[in-house]
Amino acid sequence: MKLFRSDQIKQIDELTIKEEPVSSIDLMERASSEVVKWFIRKFDRSCRIFVFAGPGNNGGDGLAIARLLEFNRFEVFIIYLDFTDKTSQDFRKNLERIKTETKINLLYLTSKGQFPLISDRDIIIDAIFGTGLSRYADGLAAEIIGLINQERAVKISIDIPSGMFGEDNSGNDYEKIVAADYTLSFQFPKISFMFAENSRQIGELVVLPIGLSTNAIRNIISPYVFLEKTEVSSILKKRNKFDHKGTFGHGLLVSGSIGKMGAAVLGTTAALRSGIGLITTHVPLCGLALLQSAVPEGMGTADKHETFITKIGSTVSFNAVGVGPGIGTNPETHEALFDLIKECKKPMVIDADGLNILSSNKSWLSLIHRDTILTPHPKEFERLAGKSENGYIRLMNQIEFAQNYGCIVILKGANTSIATPEGRVFFNTTGNPGMAKGGSGDTLTGIILSLLAQGYLPEQAAILGVYIHGLAGDIAVKELSYESVLASDIINCLAMAFTKLKEPV
Repeated sequence: MKLFRSDQIKQIDELTIKEEPVSSIDLMERASSEVVKWFIRKFDRSCRIFVFAGPGNNGGDGLAIARLLEFNRFEVFIIYLDFTDKTSQDFRKNLERIKTETKINLLYLTSKGQFPLISDRDIIIDAIFGTGLSRYADGLAAEIIGLINQERAVKISIDIPSGMFGEDNSGNDYEKIVAADYTLSFQFPKISFMFAENSRQIGELVVLPIGLSTNAIRNIISPYVFLEKTEVSSILKKRNKFDHKGTFGHGLLVSGSIGKMGAAVLGTTAALRSGIGLITTHVPLCGLALLQSAVPEGMGTADKHETFITKIGSTVSFNAVGVGPGIGTNPETHEALFDLIKECKKPMVIDADGLNILSSNKSWLSLIHRDTILTPHPKEFERLAGKSENGYIRLMNQIEFAQNYGCIVILKGANTSIATPEGRVFFNTTGNPGMAKGGSGDTLTGIILSLLAQGYLPEQAAILGVYIHGLAGDIAVKELSYESVLASDIINCLAMAFTKLKEPV
């Protein structure tokens, strides 16, 4: 699924109206019908519904929703925020239908003192502003949004929480954005929905298809992709009867230091569970016996130093390399990583302490080759690329970083983003808060190393690795809980994740 800027979504709407052809008011009716279908599945008729409508097309959606809900025997009230004489044509058409076809009580609200009494059992539908908002909410609208946010009733935002912009909310006042329990987004999520600072306002995201033009969606260029199972499953390679362990590659994982050998065990096991043919893990001398006892299917080599990595050696015999989990930041480990980056031309994934070492030696970034994947969490990325004011600015920095250094950058978190050297961005749709625990990143490194060694292109390995990692976490949390999921549980669920990915959509 592509994601689009607000101006592009408007263009897609216009092309749908022209190509289908369908009138804009009928397209609004189609979208409103999808909202009402969802609403009827979710709620019963014991609640009262308060629709807060603004003067534009989002308000027009709200009026159409109110009419259709009344038709389905719900008790509905409309509160129109009467702060301007300028209303959209489709709003006016729907307002006329409210007056002539329904018995809905319509309140023209001109001051916050008129705000209705709403109980905790009622439902608020927010249709004040849509994606066409061009400035921060102020005046009466901002006051009413503030009052809506104080209510304990369930809040449902139509298309986007009122007051929020579709992309960059730098400088926006979050007290003047509706804090929804549900956001019903038409056809696509908005780009701003991908960022952590907006999650409180979005609540639970529901994407409702409304039949926008497939030609327009296909032809309008966007660098942003919201990953779905169909796209990811198409990447997965089929295995043939006469394949053998050599077919699936030999990976080198450089991992571990004293007190952090669990990272090496997790990364090695994850790589094996993700289909690699052979893996050798280079560890400090103190960790070799532990590694071979914990993961007998893997091979190991020992550094000359007892407690940390000092020299990695040749990578010629390997198909891919992973480095960083648990290696620490000893000066001699710095030197070992520098030699690896300078000499190794194999596909590589760098994580954790590998990234921390790079952050301390930023001149080395110019040595990174195009088949390299970096997997920072936000703090690690901040150390690499500088501080970011918010998620949108961080995304822009991520894109710029990937382009400048010709590598793939996986920025880990909810909706993990994958930026490529060509400027494309993929947002992940799997994963959950239970995965926010030590060791989860080590498993992702092992999965991506495995895929690189099997011959997946770096972009494919990044997409498939992130998706399957999150999917395994989703399977694990169903059996356990957000609090109880361990990195080893994610690894144990990789088999089910691969199976699920192969199932027909």
